[in-house]
Amino acid sequence: MKIEILGVGCAKCHKLEELVREVAKKEGVNAEISKVEDFKKIMNYGVMTTPALVVNGEVKAAGKIPSEDQIKGWIKD
Repeated sequence: MKIEILGVGCAKCHKLEELVREVAKKEGVNAEISKVEDFKKIMNYGVMTTPALVVNGEVKAAGKIPSEDQIKGWIKD
């Protein structure tokens, strides 16, 4: 599983990354988690507001920090 956090380094972007790593660890999900800060790469996903969460190439959330339960659902599918 590939999980990407899209954002340029704002506080919300850091919070989302921490939350995703925490949920993945709790759920025992083996995932490659990376932070994407390059504007061109972020724009390739069609994301206009950050932070954004991408799971296996699909944008799951943008412009907000999703709840722990939402993240859990997306990474357990």
